[in-house]
Amino acid sequence: MEFILPNWSVPAHIHALTTTRSGGVSQAPFESLNLGDHVNDDPLAVRQNRALLQNALKLPTPPVYLTQTHSTQVLTLPLQTGQSLEADAVYTDQPNQVCLVMTADCLPALFCSEDGTEIAAAHAGWRGLCYGVLEATAAKFRCPPHQIKVWLGPAIGATAFQVGQDVIDQFCAVDPQANSAFVLDQRASGKFLGDLYQIARQRLQRLGIMQISGGDYCTYTDSKRFFSYRRENMTGRMATLIWRSE
Repeated sequence: MEFILPNWSVPAHIHALTTTRSGGVSQAPFESLNLGDHVNDDPLAVRQNRALLQNALKLPTPPVYLTQTHSTQVLTLPLQTGQSLEADAVYTDQPNQVCLVMTADCLPALFCSEDGTEIAAAHAGWRGLCYGVLEATAAKFRCPPHQIKVWLGPAIGATAFQVGQDVIDQFCAVDPQANSAFVLDQRASGKFLGDLYQIARQRLQRLGIMQISGGDYCTYTDSKRFFSYRRENMTGRMATLIWRSE
């Protein structure tokens, strides 16, 4: 297996990474480490992939795989009995709880307090990013915003995220500053290219979160390492996860 590791400085008991598409058992078009059980892959292969990940990382507990709906819902671990898994972010202040989100172009964001006692993972598709999933995740933290570190994991890059004016309008209705993250796409009439990483930084900085790293990858153009829904439509999912040991 190959992993993408955050370029941030956090306490030694914090463990974080994004998986790539290599190291699993799924067959095309999901080859090979597909961790999503909602993409029409063989369910047995997905279970095997999740077990491989669990064993490779020696995870302290099995991860909670959310039912992601591009919402702003944040789930808190450990789970309560009968709790719904429908959420797009997960937070914990407990050791040995694995916060995990899945993506294939959407933006994964990891959060960690400076002292490592609070962590979270968020799935920010453009709708979730627009309507506040990063803000909702940060709101779970007890520490002040300037003590929160955020890493932006592999997502579709600014040269590939093509949108129409309607998407720009939705972002700008929430934050007019977002307009600076879009440029005209010279390859297609009436289309624009958007920078999800830039918008995420704008939103986080507006909260007072300044310790932001990452934003160095493009899932769409790097087909060897990453799944991309926009590139392939039927494809697998990577996982971005964080946990702290005791």
